[in-house]
Amino acid sequence: METQVKLTKLANCAGCGAKLGAGTLARMLEGFKPHAAPRLIVGYDKSDDASVYVLDENTALIQTTDFFPPIVDDPFLYGRIAAVNALSDVYAMGGEPKLALNLLCAAEGMPEDAIREILRGGYDAAYEAGAIITGGHTIRGAEPIYGLAVSGFVHPQKVLTNSNAKPGDALILTKPLGVGILTTAAKAGMADPAVMERVYAQMAQLNKAARDIMVTYPVHSCTDVTGFSLLGHGYEMAQGSGCTLHFVVDAVPFHPEALEFASMGLVPAGAYRNRQYAADGVKLCREIPLAVQDLLYDPQTSGGLLFALPQAVAPACLRQLQASIPCAAIVGYVSEKKDAFVCLE
Repeated sequence: METQVKLTKLANCAGCGAKLGAGTLARMLEGFKPHAAPRLIVGYDKSDDASVYVLDENTALIQTTDFFPPIVDDPFLYGRIAAVNALSDVYAMGGEPKLALNLLCAAEGMPEDAIREILRGGYDAAYEAGAIITGGHTIRGAEPIYGLAVSGFVHPQKVLTNSNAKPGDALILTKPLGVGILTTAAKAGMADPAVMERVYAQMAQLNKAARDIMVTYPVHSCTDVTGFSLLGHGYEMAQGSGCTLHFVVDAVPFHPEALEFASMGLVPAGAYRNRQYAADGVKLCREIPLAVQDLLYDPQTSGGLLFALPQAVAPACLRQLQASIPCAAIVGYVSEKKDAFVCLE
């Protein structure tokens, strides 16, 4: 849909790049006493993707929310990407989204048809996911913001967290990196429209297919790679698991055009926040160009799943994934804790 209002011009930040830095968030929550409850099996203390509350012996409730300013100008596409991003947290826990609520802030001057298209994009993604949007809340404000509050379900014995990777696991990533750098370039009018069509299609793709394949294997740990970058989310997985994650840099999929822009120094502010947060826990085991490091710290919007599973079954899982998700790749492995939480090899 063409719109007279350029949504990205109405916002200072775009997509998951608008998130508070992980380090800032940790400082803000420092000293808060987590509420303990026997049925709450995942809270915010491990920086996981969603909370999980056991309802009965067969059912646990997953709850999450995610929203952000526009990352594209097309209202329908913006709505779909924001919804896909919010739904992803449920998939990262191994669950299935079932209910959702709209969260919308409409900027002054936004036409009603643009607002409608944003909501329609969200409904489109939810419908494909098998979730029902049952209502929500809308306000007016300085910038457009859209996302969802999502509830899903999972068997209590099949919950996946970001803190259970085990030595000997392989690491699989299901979407290529570079989204933050390329959307920054697009906002500056420097990116090729054909390249951006590819990136937009990736952001609009649910992680449902990846989740449906993943849960048929003995996966130990999972997270989705979004605003805190591959290294930020990997660092959290390593900390929570008490292990070291080794990323084989040459195996990590990325958009080659993003590397070109990173080499020019066109890197979003979120990448610097991610580096500041995780760099102390990351060790370079060989010389790695700065532009490549920037890709690994690049904030992703609606990124892929990063999961750890036994190396013996990883090739079979990857083959099944690549039948529908060709860019999926084995990107590293897990070891006993070394002198860093993350090693780049």
